[in-house]
Amino acid sequence: MRKGPLAIAGAAAVAEWGTLFGTVREQVLRKKFAAVPLATTATCLILLFSIVQHLPGGERLVTHIGVVKAALPLDVSLLRTPLSLYVPALDLPVWGALAQVFVVFGIAEIVLGRRLTLVVAYVCTLAGTLFARVGVAIGPDHMFGFPKWVAYVRDTGPSAAVVALAICIAFRCRAWFTGGLVVVLMVGEAVVLPNLAGLEHVVAVITALLIAVSVEVFGDFWPRVLAGVVAATSVATAASKEVAAEARRRASAGAAIP
Repeated sequence: MRKGPLAIAGAAAVAEWGTLFGTVREQVLRKKFAAVPLATTATCLILLFSIVQHLPGGERLVTHIGVVKAALPLDVSLLRTPLSLYVPALDLPVWGALAQVFVVFGIAEIVLGRRLTLVVAYVCTLAGTLFARVGVAIGPDHMFGFPKWVAYVRDTGPSAAVVALAICIAFRCRAWFTGGLVVVLMVGEAVVLPNLAGLEHVVAVITALLIAVSVEVFGDFWPRVLAGVVAATSVATAASKEVAAEARRRASAGAAIP
């Protein structure tokens, strides 16, 4: 008996998302919000930063702790990158970021695990941040270069992390059509709107694919290495700032001695 269009579409949907839906549904029904503490925390942080940056003096505070720009020193950008993921854009509705983060981070937390979700989110966000610096450095004469004014563009938000996590979820669940659709949409966005955000999304897609493949081949070895690298970078950056501050204090003390 020949199947109708609805039956074919239903079978395709089950083949594409059946495993994902079943896994997520089981965890959510069993644990409720306790199944996604990372997604809940990330969503609350975005809401908090959105409220604070619209208060008097709040934008300055948020800028000092969580806003990344290519013009900033590298160590400052590295220190701010973890929080920059949760700072929403000023000119976009925050409900979109809240919905994206809660849904995609929640699914990733269940499917990929908490540690891998954090690694993918932060590494892909960091890759986009570093790409912006390289693009500004090489200049607009190159294919992936940017004019100097881009160095002062506010580079925050969870969009790169959301795109990267969507790719990794699709790869893990073998949802090839969904993963391919995300790739096509991000490449199309970069072609139609060749701005910083669009190209950073493409960088996030490439980085996420590399992580997903490495996890398939090596297990969680490389995510642990990447997590260690990120932690070591943060520690080294903080230590270098302390050394510089100590050097300045000694120089000031020496200058004060008659």
